[in-house]
Amino acid sequence: MTPVLLDGGRLRARLVDDGPYAALDVVTVTGSTNTDLAAAAGRGAADRTVLIAEEQQAGRGRMQRQWTSPRGRGLFVSVLLRPDVPQSTVSWLPLIAGVALAETVQRTTGVRASLKWPNDLLLGSGEEWLKAAGILGEAVAGPDGLALVLGMGINVLQERDELPRGAGGLPATSLAAEGAEVDREEFAVALLTAFAEADDRWRAASGDVVGSGLLDRYRQLCSTVGQQVRVELGPDEQLRGVATDIDAEGRLVVRAESGRTTAVSAGDVVHVRRV
Repeated sequence: MTPVLLDGGRLRARLVDDGPYAALDVVTVTGSTNTDLAAAAGRGAADRTVLIAEEQQAGRGRMQRQWTSPRGRGLFVSVLLRPDVPQSTVSWLPLIAGVALAETVQRTTGVRASLKWPNDLLLGSGEEWLKAAGILGEAVAGPDGLALVLGMGINVLQERDELPRGAGGLPATSLAAEGAEVDREEFAVALLTAFAEADDRWRAASGDVVGSGLLDRYRQLCSTVGQQVRVELGPDEQLRGVATDIDAEGRLVVRAESGRTTAVSAGDVVHVRRV
């Protein structure tokens, strides 16, 4: 079945004219929405500029992994952000996007969703979590100061035989493969509205995720906490232990068998088993 493509005019009417965003464009195909918005940031594009692509030919996730982006089957969206908050707090934006994404999925589809630290959306339950989305935040320095480009690639309409194997040993899934009937326009509006609301709360608190309640919301959604994990810190460095918490800086707290606790700010995490 030929997918129904998104209507940029309708999305602008709902999210720009009557919504919280400054600009929004939908393109049929591009290399990467993050790359395109990073270039736009250098040209002075406004805070909360949105770019959606029906197909990406060079979409990527963390660790420069390629993200498969078939035309009209997913939601591939990037947002340019220029928040007036302490620079030390900006690393929280991808995690805040994860909160908005997981909550939107559960609210609009009824499919159970969780977050694998730091940037993956999982669908399913217990030992059967499957990866449905990835989030990538990239800092951009320009004449107007530091900006962040936040990209989300979400599997929406793909059937199981269209899905690749996910990264980190997790098989991929989509909202449709989990039984949800999704209108991509309605889902895009719901997600971007939820993200703007979370971003507003975070900015109003000057980047304080504790006072804004966003840290608690992330913890409640994070299935990594309580797991036996292996964190790939580099080509020859691993950390093994139990993920016990997400701290106020957005770091994964891991307790090794020795009892030593380490807070990890970056790394590729593999869920080994639930404790």
